[in-house]
Amino acid sequence: MPLSSPRISRDPAAPVSEGLVKPAMAGIVTALVGFTSTFAVVLSGLRAVGANPQQASSGLLALCLVVGAGVLFLTWRSRLPVTLAWSTPGAALLAVAGVPDGGWPAAVGAFLVTGVLIAVTGLVRPLGRLISSIPAPLAQAMLAGVLLPLCLAPVEALQTAPLLVVPILLCWLLLSKFAPRWAVPGALAVALAGIVVELVVDGRAVAADGLLPGLEWTAPAWSVGAVAGIALPLYIVTMASQNVPGVAVLGSFGYRAPWRASMLVTGAGTLLAAPFGGHAVNLAALSAALAAGEEAGADRGRRWVAGFVSGLAYLLLGAFSAGLAALVAAAPAGVLEAVAGLALLGTLAGSAASALAEPGERTGAVVTFLVAASGLSFLGIGAAFWALLAGLLVREVLKARKKPQGKAAG
Repeated sequence: MPLSSPRISRDPAAPVSEGLVKPAMAGIVTALVGFTSTFAVVLSGLRAVGANPQQASSGLLALCLVVGAGVLFLTWRSRLPVTLAWSTPGAALLAVAGVPDGGWPAAVGAFLVTGVLIAVTGLVRPLGRLISSIPAPLAQAMLAGVLLPLCLAPVEALQTAPLLVVPILLCWLLLSKFAPRWAVPGALAVALAGIVVELVVDGRAVAADGLLPGLEWTAPAWSVGAVAGIALPLYIVTMASQNVPGVAVLGSFGYRAPWRASMLVTGAGTLLAAPFGGHAVNLAALSAALAAGEEAGADRGRRWVAGFVSGLAYLLLGAFSAGLAALVAAAPAGVLEAVAGLALLGTLAGSAASALAEPGERTGAVVTFLVAASGLSFLGIGAAFWALLAGLLVREVLKARKKPQGKAAG
C-alpha cells in the first residue's frame, strides 16, 4: 500500500549521544498517557451499550492490539511519527447512547459499519468531503452535549462514594496545576488504590481468571436504530474530533499525514476489533504531539521511533487490560464514571468553545447541544443523531430567513 507522505531525513546536526533514547521514552509516555487517561471512558462506553464485564475487557484488549499493530505498520512504512488511538469521543458517545435494539450484538454490528465507513473514507474522496461539509460548530456542539452528562459524573459521585472521590478530585486538581499531562493518570492511580483498599477492608477478592487477558467473540446483529444511533454518530465524531485534528497536529510539526493509508489501516483495525468488542480506531490527536514534537528529540528524522515504540507499548499494555478492567468493575458505583468525567473535561471545554465561536452559528449549535445532552431516544435511535439533525434544520431555517434581508440591504 503506497504512502503519499515524504520521508523526513535524519538531521546530521542532531547530537549523536541522543541516539534513540529520547524518542523511545517519548513513545512510552505517549502510550502510557493515552491508555491511562482514557481506558476508563472506553470501559464505561462499552458497558453502557450492553457489554458485560468480560466483553468490555475483551473490547479494551482488542483495541490495544489493533492500535499497537497499526502504529507499528504505519510508522515503519512511512518513517513518520504517526500514532493511533481508540476513539475517546466515540466511547463517550456510547456511554450516553444506551443499549440499542438488539442489545450488545447490535452494538457490535454498528462498530463494523463504522469500520467500513472509515476505510471507505480513505478510498472515496467525496465521502471525506461530505464529512468536512458538516458545519464544525454543530459537530462540536453534538460532542459537547454528549460529554456533558459524563463530565457531571465526578460531582454526582461525591454523593455516592465521597471517601473515594474526594482524594481523586484533589489529586487531579494538584496535578493539573503542576503536571497537567499526568493529572488524569494520577487521578486514576488514586482511584485504583482506593478500590484496592476497599476490597481489602470488605474482604472481597477479584477472581484470578478475570485478571488474564482474553478475547471474546460476539456475532454481530443488525438494526436500523443501532446504525443510525451508534454507527453514524460514532463515525462522525471519530472523523471530526480525532482523524481531522490528528492530521492537523502532525502538520503543525511539519509532517504530512499519510491520509489514505491511515484511513485504511484504522478502518481495517476497527473491523478486526469490532467482533471482539472494540468500537473504533483512529489517528491520535492530543497525544500525537508527544511523539511528533520536540519531546521526541531534536532530530525530526528519528521521531518516527517514538511512534513505533508507542505501538510496542500498546501491545504490552494489552496484557494488563483485563486486570485493570476487573479492578474497575469491582469499584463502587460512580467511581469509574468520575475518572472518565475528569478525562473528558478538556475535550468538553474545547468542543463547547468551538461550538460557540461563530456568532452566526450559535443558535443551531445550542439546539444541537441541548438535544444531545437531553438523552432523547426516539424510534430506537439515540440523541446524537437527532441532535445533529435538529441543529442542521435550525441552521437551514435561520439561513433562509437571513437571505432576503441581505438582498434587501444590498
